[in-house]
Amino acid sequence: MTIKEAQRQVDDWIHQYGVRYFSELTNMTILTEEVGELARVMSRMYGDQSFKAGEKPNLGEEMADVLWVLICLANQTGIDLTEEFAKNMEKKTNRDSLRHIQNPKLKA
Repeated sequence: MTIKEAQRQVDDWIHQYGVRYFSELTNMTILTEEVGELARVMSRMYGDQSFKAGEKPNLGEEMADVLWVLICLANQTGIDLTEEFAKNMEKKTNRDSLRHIQNPKLKA
């Protein structure tokens, strides 16, 4: 699935089952909540915390939740994530093409 297809699939779902998009501010708040849930799982899987009773290592599910809300925000604000991602990759490549390779902290 491409990013464009994912944006279309989310939009189709919203119109078929979701009635309408939540407001942009509500979705921004939901995105923040979902990132927090992802952080909680990361801290338990890779950090020093342990899972509480009933919690599960659902890392992929939490990442997908973040992606879902991000796509919702892109759709409702008219952002083509394929185009923006391509521009972002070009920016990072131009800016950082030597930065990380030359960073002695990254050499093992």
